[in-house]
Formats: sequence, structure tokens, C-alpha cells
Amino acid sequence: MARQIGNDKSLESWIWDAACSIRGAQEAPKFKDFILPLIFTKRLCDVFDDELNRIAEQVGSRDKAFKLVERDHKLVRFYLPLKPQNTNDPVWSVIRKLADKIGESLTTYLQAIAEANPALKGIIDRMDFNATTHGQRDIEDDRLSNLIERVSEKRLGLKDVEADIIGRSYEYLIRKFAEGGGKSAGEFFTPPEVAQIMARIMDPDTGMSVYDPCCGSAGLLIACERALEDKMALRSKSKYAPLQMFGQEYVPTTWAMANMNMIIHDMEGEIEIGDSFKNPKFRKRNKLRTFDRVIANPMWNQDWFTEADYDADELGRFPKGAGFPGKQSADWGWAQHMLASLNDTGRAAIVLDTGAASRGSGNANRNKEKDVRKWFVEQDLIEGVIYLPENLFYNTSAPGILLFLHKAKPKNRRNKLILVNASQVFEKGDPKNYIPEAGIDRIASTFLSWQEEEKFAKIVSCDRVAMEDYNISPSRYIHIADAEKHRPIAEILDELKTLDAEAAEANAALRIVLEKIGR
Repeated sequence: MARQIGNDKSLESWIWDAACSIRGAQEAPKFKDFILPLIFTKRLCDVFDDELNRIAEQVGSRDKAFKLVERDHKLVRFYLPLKPQNTNDPVWSVIRKLADKIGESLTTYLQAIAEANPALKGIIDRMDFNATTHGQRDIEDDRLSNLIERVSEKRLGLKDVEADIIGRSYEYLIRKFAEGGGKSAGEFFTPPEVAQIMARIMDPDTGMSVYDPCCGSAGLLIACERALEDKMALRSKSKYAPLQMFGQEYVPTTWAMANMNMIIHDMEGEIEIGDSFKNPKFRKRNKLRTFDRVIANPMWNQDWFTEADYDADELGRFPKGAGFPGKQSADWGWAQHMLASLNDTGRAAIVLDTGAASRGSGNANRNKEKDVRKWFVEQDLIEGVIYLPENLFYNTSAPGILLFLHKAKPKNRRNKLILVNASQVFEKGDPKNYIPEAGIDRIASTFLSWQEEEKFAKIVSCDRVAMEDYNISPSRYIHIADAEKHRPIAEILDELKTLDAEAAEANAALRIVLEKIGR
């Protein structure tokens, strides 16, 4: 059973109102890197209080409980070196009672928490609440005081709110920041319904390893754990091995956000920082570490990787016959990295630009991206493709596709792909469209069951894909409404970009030849 997004409206509205207390809804996204750690700290404080109270019941008083955890930090999950004068007062009151040099003191407190908890270093202490830009405070003390007071309105302890509820509310706040984040939103957020579809199709099982090489705020990893929880609930199992979750993120503030998101969901994972493409951190004996599942939404059409970057790889990620897909887009470069990160029976789900499915097909000239796509088809590594609706993602109105890889297809599915054209499965939203719960279930169930459906899903052979010049876009094979007369605009624009790039490359080569002749 898929999980409804955002059921606890009162908690969600409170958490968003608290964020807006700085400078209003329009400005709140600019301050996400200040707001998220503060709400995270409130959760830590309230949970620490609950743990102190549990110990106090055994030893007789909160004062004794404080002394015990001061001596042995292992008695609590996170030790907070915040001690109110009256030990019966909430730990959060140390922050709430700040009246002078609020930004400076808050920064000092969060640094002390990080110092006492190595797992929180670089996560909770990354922001300077006293920072200035051109002599002007980024967040003035009066607004910071107002934010602290709004955050103080609700208790976030173990007895007040379940980890999943506070976690979903925290994700809601991240989504609200993405709505106002423009182009930058794609760096840290995948729409929850897209994450649900990917996680359900990945169908992770107990104890499996799941990896996201560009994990953003860790939403896809969390979605996989939730998919497992739903599966276990249907089996009436309360005790089972959770997923082993691994992620890597390039942007430091987003890396911190991912770690906070995992902790606030009461989930454990290993999140590394750095560029997965040039320096993947998960290695084993100088080889790329492999996983049961890989799930990711890399930035689309990255054009800053050169052929030299592919040639310099020493991890066997870019095999002969595939390799460099052209400088215009690293989409299939990421697909190769994720394929190399799968174990022998592994599966992957990747969000890519729609053009990744069709660029170069139907073009008489050789196209490097099509060559890589051809290699994937001929190696029978593509399980299927889902064409998504337009205007789902916060950093683009383009629809996007979901590409699924499988290294060990069942015999009855070999040399075949399932294609799903879900372009019409959406509801209008503000500011973005969204896939309703019934649509999530329809898309995931159809893919998993490998069932054809007129104007929605079709199973095609690899031979048929070869006849279509290795175009794997579902819109090529599944005609809906006027699709037979009109191709998707996104595909036409992608093809024009490719043709422009090829023309520029040809012109540059011709210019070199003419210059040599003219000498």
C-alpha cells in the first residue's frame, strides 16, 4: 500500500509557518540552510529530554540522569551538552531563553553538539547564525528570536510525534523550499510521487544494499526504506533487517541536509561527500563497490565532463562499445556509473531527461549518445522506460523519463523492454503538476506485472528497438490522443539541440581544414 503524502497537516502547517517567520513565504527558501538545522536541533533536544526522563525514572531524578549521561554518552543516541540551570526544565529552553548575541550563541551551541557527537560534525554545525554579508546580518537577532519562538510551539519528542510523521513533515518543508528554489531545487529534491514509483518498482527486500550516487536530500533512499516498510506491513512482520543505505552528494549543504533527513526519519545510512562521477567514494579493494539496488536522479544533461574524464577512469565504469556519450550530456555516463555499481543480480532506477531515450535516433550521422544507448540495448540491460508527465520537477517543466536497468532479467523477459507512456497520468497542481495516488499505483503495478495496456504500456523486443534506430522513448511506440500526428515538444527540442551541436562540431572541423588549405 502506497503511503499518502503529508497526512499530518497541523504539523506540516506549523513547520512551514515557523520557516516563514523569518521573512515570509517568498523569502523562506533562501534561508533553508538556517531553518532546517534549527528544527533538527529541536527534535534532538526533545528526544534527549525523553531519554533523560527514562533514565530519571530509574535513578530518581533528572539531576542524576544528567550526571550519568555526562559521564557516559553511550546511554543516549546523541548527547547534547546543553544543561538548563534548573535540570527539570526542557533542554531546548537553553536555546529558547537566549536574549543577547543570539546568532553567536546559537552557533556556539550547535558547534558544541557537533563536537560531542562526531556523527553530526559538518551536519548540524555547518551554518554561522551570526554571518554577515557586506556588513549586514544574514538573519538579524530579532528575526532569529522570532524563529526560535515559533519552533518552540510544538514538542517533537518520541512521545509527541512518531519518527515517520516528523520525517514526512521535514520532507514537506524541503518540498516547500524546492517550490521556491527555482533551478537549484533539482540539486536536492525529487518529487515524492516519482520517488514512490521508483522505490516500488525497485521492490527492495530485507537487508538489501541501496545506493544513490547523487542523493540530494536522501529522498530516494528514504522512499526505498518506506517501500520495504509497506511490504513488511502487508506480511504482518514487525521485525526485519532494514535496508543498508549508501549515498554520495557533491554540494556540502545538501550533504548536510541528507544526513539530517535520514536521522530525523530515524533511519541509518552512510552518506559521503564529493563528486561521484570523478571520485566515487564507495570502493572495495580499489574497485567500485557494488549494491543490490541503485536509485538516482542525477542533474540532467551535464556538459562539463570531457572525453578525458571518461578515459581517465580506472574503475571499469565505461566499457568498450559504450564510454563517452558526447560532451552535450552525461546522462548515459551516469547510467554507466550506476550499471557498474550493481552486483550480478542488481537493478537500477534512474531519472533522466527525455532526450536521453531518443537523441541521435533517425539521424544519418553517427551520434555518440545513440551509440551508448545501442550498447545498453544490445547487452540486454534495459528493463524498461517510463515517460513521465510534464511539469513535475521543480527545476524544469520537461517531463523526464525513468530508466530501469537489470543485470539478470528473468528468462521470459530477456531481449525485451516494457515501455510505459504515463504522460497523461497527472493532476494539475500549484505550482507543479503531481501524480495522484491512484496514478502511482497504476504506473508501478503495470511495470511490475509486465502487462500491456492500450495507449499506456507496451512490451517491445530489442530487435524492434534496433529497427527504430535505438529509440527507447515510450512515446515512439505508444500513441495517445494526437501523438500519431504530433511528437512531444521536449523530444523535438532535444533533437534540435543535438543537430545544432553536431553542426557546430562539423563547422569547427571544416574551419580547421580550410585554415590549413589557406596557409
